[in-house]
Amino acid sequence: MSSGRMFCGLLLWHILSGKKIQRILLNRLSPFLSRSCLFVVLHVALQAAVFGEYTWEVFVYCWELQFHILLLLLPYLLLAGNVGCFLLCSRANPGIVTKSNAASLVKVYAYDGVLFQRGLVCPTCTVEKPARSKHCSVCRTCVHRFDHHCVWVNNCIGASNAGVFLLYLLSLTATAGAVAAVTAAFLIQVLLLSNIMHGTYLDAQGQEHAVEIPFLIQHLFLTFPRIVFMLGFVILLTLVLGGYCCFSLYLALTNQTTNEWCKSRRLRGSHLPQQPHDRPLIYKNIYSKGIWRNLREIFNPPTVLERKKKT
Repeated sequence: MSSGRMFCGLLLWHILSGKKIQRILLNRLSPFLSRSCLFVVLHVALQAAVFGEYTWEVFVYCWELQFHILLLLLPYLLLAGNVGCFLLCSRANPGIVTKSNAASLVKVYAYDGVLFQRGLVCPTCTVEKPARSKHCSVCRTCVHRFDHHCVWVNNCIGASNAGVFLLYLLSLTATAGAVAAVTAAFLIQVLLLSNIMHGTYLDAQGQEHAVEIPFLIQHLFLTFPRIVFMLGFVILLTLVLGGYCCFSLYLALTNQTTNEWCKSRRLRGSHLPQQPHDRPLIYKNIYSKGIWRNLREIFNPPTVLERKKKT
């Protein structure tokens, strides 16, 4: 009898501890599972840190070296455009599907029968899901032409703000690239003025060597540590954002969303329930209308009235 009570007690403790662990994990993952300003604050803090260092040191040094004023002001101009796109993208309605507009949005895009099936109802929103829509578990709403949920703008990317988001990405990449270019130009100018590139140095064994790139980087890091660290960060950021921009442009030019691209990759080699198993599923993007029309659709999404005119 005592062993049975002990077993029940251990089982109850295991269940309670499991629930406790789940609560801890949910609390830790809450910034990723619900809308949160955490990444927005981090985003603003990183931009403030970069432009604080750029203004405090790089701008002042370049001004003394008589760099052209337009070159020095270019990062600020790009930053202003990026902040404007950020505000528009984060505050815009991405295309939320509601009970009042669901019937109209169903008529905008055709169902391809592979990624999007007619007649499906979102169990959370209890509305018929239009083609190219998806329920966002973070925002807890269905979004028309859903692309993805971006934590950096704290909003979904859908039909209504996809064009602004693309401009936000391009302007952010250009801003990081401009800061990197001006900073690199300043450091190169410092090396040219110091004439250190034609000098020599002695190693630990006392042997003389011509100055090489690793020595120049070490010299610059010891002289301008914060500037060199910032330059490395913005160069890495430019490369990462540049790759993401290329991918986003590819999706825009082929009229795909990130959600559709991921789903089409997962469907390769799979089968529909009504399809014979000896025939692999072949997905075809029915929404592409040519490069220029696809690009125009990003900035001017089709409406029900436009589709009625075509039909």
